[in-house]
Formats: sequence, structure tokens, C-alpha cells
Amino acid sequence: MTPTEYEYLRKFLKDNSGLDLSADKQYLIESRLLPLARKAGLSGIAELVQKLQGGSRALITDVVEAMTTNETFFFRDKVPFDHFRDHIMPEVIKARAAKRSVRIWCAAGSTGQEPYSLAMSLKEMGAALTGWRIEIIATDLSQEVLEKAKAGVYSQFEVQRGLPIQMLVKYFKQTGETWQINPELRAMIQHRQLNLLHDFAQLGTFDVIFCRNVLIYFDQDTKINIFNRLARQIEPDGFLVLGAAETVVGLTDTFRPLPERRGLYKPNDPRAAPAKPVLAAAAPRMAAMAGR
Repeated sequence: MTPTEYEYLRKFLKDNSGLDLSADKQYLIESRLLPLARKAGLSGIAELVQKLQGGSRALITDVVEAMTTNETFFFRDKVPFDHFRDHIMPEVIKARAAKRSVRIWCAAGSTGQEPYSLAMSLKEMGAALTGWRIEIIATDLSQEVLEKAKAGVYSQFEVQRGLPIQMLVKYFKQTGETWQINPELRAMIQHRQLNLLHDFAQLGTFDVIFCRNVLIYFDQDTKINIFNRLARQIEPDGFLVLGAAETVVGLTDTFRPLPERRGLYKPNDPRAAPAKPVLAAAAPRMAAMAGR
């Protein structure tokens, strides 16, 4: 791969997914895109770049998906789900007692483990949510992983990663060597393809937003832009949950961290966030580098 081809691919990936690769990641692109090029019947990276420059929509999608990482497992990192159970939902239940409804957004929902973990957590609250309208929106860049999430079918290895055995028995049905989450939980979640680089105002406002392990792949300007737009989609008393390596500190004052609750943030004045243009991107897809 020539330096010119690498620079083209760096810009292409940033424009289409937000992925901000440093100057020394040629090996990463080659390891992921060479197999894709060969599968497409191309001679190598050079011909792949030519096809992208020609505007091949199918290839654009395949390249973006090949470069994104969908590392995920049930109840990943545990702490955010403890916050959800012990702090977020008790406050939401109290604040929404009159209308008895809650809206949750999982950005970068990947193959579904995060939104299903939230659905199981809500089910475990039992009578406290009887009669409530619960809406979980799970979005992701990749249509392929969204289809897997909708099916809710996981291997033995996948259900052994983070999922308590009592929840496996309670909420899944085994078929051969795979496990499928039950229809009631699958019905709690709406899966939609979305690009965080584009306008997401059409999703409406949320009481809780999980946006974990995604922004670490973006440059500072992109992070600021997304934080300011997230602030417009969250209720004034809502909660934003970020990954352990992510923070708003030093980037925006639209959110503030909650002391002693790692990864948990509250909006300051979300409606006052300065308007900024949505970053340009060539495909209407959502950056999901780390997945769930």
C-alpha cells in the first residue's frame, strides 16, 4: 500500500465512520482490507481504492464494516449496569412516576448484548415497572450486526461472557449449540441503522443514553460535535453513560460527571448547547468502532 493510498483510506474512513487512524496504522488497514479485496475479486489495496474512488456503494459499506470493531459481551464492565440498577433507574422511576414511561438509547448497540443486558436489568426490577411503557432504541453502523442483534441468537462462548447463569436460564432458550433470548425481551428493543456523524434528532429525546466505547475512536472536534448534539437529545434530568476510557471533561460543558460514579454524566443545560453543523459523511451510517 502506497502512502497516497493510505492517506486516501484514512480520510475515507474518517468521513464515513468517524474512525480517526494515526499515521502508523497501515498494518491494521492491510490486515482487514486485503481479505476483503480478495473476496471481491480485486488484486489488492490499490484496486480497492480505485473502486472506492469510483463510488461503489456496496464496497463502501463493506470497507467501513471491515474496519469497525464489534467487541462486546453481556453486562460489559459491570459498573455501568450497577449504576443503571442502583442509581439511574430509581431516579427515573421517581421522576417519571406520573407518565410511567422511560426511553433508553444504546448507541453502537452492536450484536445486541448491551441493549439485552439493559432489558434483563429492567425485567429484574419486577413490580416497580409494572404498567410502564419501556422503549429501548439500539442503533449501530453495521446492518450485519443489527440483524444478529434482532435475532438474539448467541453461541455458548458468547453467553458465557458476562452473563450470570441465572439470567441465562431465565431469559434464554437453548437450541442445539446456540441460545436465543426470549421473544418478550426481543420485543422490548428497536434496532435501527444510524450514523453518529449525521443528524440523529429524529430519534427524539431520551431519559438515558448509553454511548460507550465509541467516542474513543474520534478526534476531538468530532467528540465535541457529538456531545453537543447528544445534549439536545437527552432530558434535562436524564443520564449519559460513557465508557471507562471516555470523558466529557475538557471537551464540553453540556454534561457534568457525577462524583464517585465512573462513566456517569448529567446534562447541565442541554437545550443551551451551541448549534454546530453535523459533520459531513458519505454514507448514512453510525460509527461503532468498539461495539458493545
